[in-house]
This record gives sequence, structure tokens and C-alpha cells, in this order.
Amino acid sequence: MTNTTQEPAGSTVVLRWSSHPRCVALARLELRKALADWGLSVLEDSAVLILSELLSNAGLHARVTPEQVIETRYFRSSGALRIEVHDGSAERPQRRVPDPEASDGRGLLLVDALADEWGVAERGGPGKVVWASLSVPLVRPGEGGCS
Repeated sequence: MTNTTQEPAGSTVVLRWSSHPRCVALARLELRKALADWGLSVLEDSAVLILSELLSNAGLHARVTPEQVIETRYFRSSGALRIEVHDGSAERPQRRVPDPEASDGRGLLLVDALADEWGVAERGGPGKVVWASLSVPLVRPGEGGCS
């Protein structure tokens, strides 16, 4: 990890990473912290798995130099959590049908199954951003437990 910024309201976390595989575990830890701070731990399992898949793909496929690190952004809004992974590669991820005997190739299928929506977009500068959104579950009065 090379840099961390957090907005005063705590609604956005921006982190920069090398392509080293251990960065995925560190990114998961940072996402867990943000979710706990935002009161969104209910999304942790899905959010952490989505982040793992997107960041692992960027680490494997993006061309990362000291000037072009991988960046993660976690956004919280009133109705959703958005996870973004920015990298310097213009190559877009492709969903594929995995070989039943293969140990890889299922990441985007998992993202597709867990996220409410996901996609790939252009970004300022070289590369792309791969993003996924999860809806924040509504808790109605009387459903939260202690009312």
C-alpha cells in the first residue's frame, strides 16, 4: 500500500497498491474497517469477495509500474456501496465459461452473482476502472431487533 486518503465524512476510502498478491489481503482488511465504520458489516462477505476477485484480476492482468499502481476506491452512499478497482491496463475483463477442471476463471461469475450491478468504464488517464455495487439493506422500524 502506498497511499491512503479518507474524506472527512468517511464516505470514500481511496487506497493504492502494488500488484503483489499479499495486497489483496490488506485491501480486504481495509474494506472490512470501512464497512464497520459505516455500519455496513452486513455487506462484508459479498463485498470482500467482490473486492478480492477484482483486485486479483488487476494484479494478474494489469501492467503496473511504480507510476501506475492499482487503486481501490470504496464509496458509501445512503443506498449503496460501490467498490472500484482502477488499473493502467486498457484490456477489459471478459466473463468466460470456465473449464470444469480449471482452478481459475470463475471470478467474474462470482462478481456477477453477488453484485447488484457491475461494469467496466474509462477513467482519467490510462487504463480502466472495474466497479461493482451492492445495495444497502433497508432496516424498517421494529425489524432491527431492540425497538
